[in-house]
Amino acid sequence: MNSLFKISILTAALGAVTALSATPEWPEWRGPGGQGHAAANAHPPIRWSETEGVVWKTAIPGRGWSSPVIDGKQIWLTTAHETPAKPEDAKRRLTANTADQPLVLLEKVDLHAVCVDRNSGKILRDIRLFSEKEPQWIHELNSYASPTPVLESGRAYFHFGTFGTACVDTRSGKVLWTNSSLRIMHENGPGSSPILWKNRLIFHLDGSDTQSVAALDTTTGQVAWRTTRSGELASNPQLKKSYATPAILKLGGREQLISQGADWIYGYDPATGQELWKVRYGQLGFSLSSRAVFGGGMAYLSTGFMKPEIQAIQLDAQPEPKHRWKYSKGAPTMPSLLLVGDELYFVSDSGGFFTCLDAKTGAEQYRERLGGNHNASPFFAGGQIYLPSREGSVMVIQPGKQFQPITTNTLNGKIMATPAVVGRSLFIRTDRSLYRIESLTR
Repeated sequence: MNSLFKISILTAALGAVTALSATPEWPEWRGPGGQGHAAANAHPPIRWSETEGVVWKTAIPGRGWSSPVIDGKQIWLTTAHETPAKPEDAKRRLTANTADQPLVLLEKVDLHAVCVDRNSGKILRDIRLFSEKEPQWIHELNSYASPTPVLESGRAYFHFGTFGTACVDTRSGKVLWTNSSLRIMHENGPGSSPILWKNRLIFHLDGSDTQSVAALDTTTGQVAWRTTRSGELASNPQLKKSYATPAILKLGGREQLISQGADWIYGYDPATGQELWKVRYGQLGFSLSSRAVFGGGMAYLSTGFMKPEIQAIQLDAQPEPKHRWKYSKGAPTMPSLLLVGDELYFVSDSGGFFTCLDAKTGAEQYRERLGGNHNASPFFAGGQIYLPSREGSVMVIQPGKQFQPITTNTLNGKIMATPAVVGRSLFIRTDRSLYRIESLTR
């Protein structure tokens, strides 16, 4: 083997390695730590349009609302290739409880992992992970590929709720393992995103039939533990389901899994799944989609559909967590909350009521009607708040106790997925495409 050939092989190998970072820059839903905050060195653009600031735009095949996650030059997301059910088959599968709802029914769905090159926007990999005939229906505002993947260096984990979970080697594209043993009835489709803790991949399984939290061994994909929810729930199965995403928080000198289910928030030992405590919302709380945020020993959450309410729960209270305040005007059912300093921000799903509260007391600082509809969650980057809407716009807002809008930017298509931020770049997934947006000056 000549020396030039040896050098070319070494260069190629190094290139494959350096395509990934030591720590993924945007590893999970809502960024590092899952709180909707970009890294301190992130400075994304404030102004853009379909014709301004777009570095590249890539059509993503299929349909999915999962957010992009980013590791070095790789961007990963999921998508679903849908084969619609014939009208007579769809009618046969509907029940009395679902016949009048806006549902999507399929003959078949293929669930894929997609890798996009961060520099060029080129699709590098399109990996089919699961295929399901006559899958459960979903709500038309949801997708079969809504849970966001989670990354660690060299590995990507993809979760599709009842349809299965998979691990992919991000260097080779090889599927390392799959697990489709954990089945539940979602009713509205999968929604909860997974999180990583040490060698555990943890996610919620809150269906209308059974409600639990589960952890898979990240090496084998086998179930490490599964804990059934212990809190008493409403008798109606439709009021037992939930779609929230858990978090890991250090409390009382130990790491705890903070987990929102229907009607209750729980604390678990992430190593064993043992329940440590639970607190009831005190009212109906189901179909939670937003993710709790944390600060100053407090958890801030929305209780879900029908009677949504913002609640502040002091997690470090003794002998168990307790409510500190509640607020009910314009509480979101799908977008997550955003905590910046001592202010808590959120937007209602419909009507676009944007609210700022004093996080310590719950006192209203302002409430502005912006209009539009919102599925994606607000995020904080470069000192600004970014507020995406289903109509394809992103409003940029100056944080503070008074409402200070900066600008509104619009792309073609709907924004259902929460964007990602790395450095000077903003990555926005619409229902049609993935964009990389950047400006040389802010």
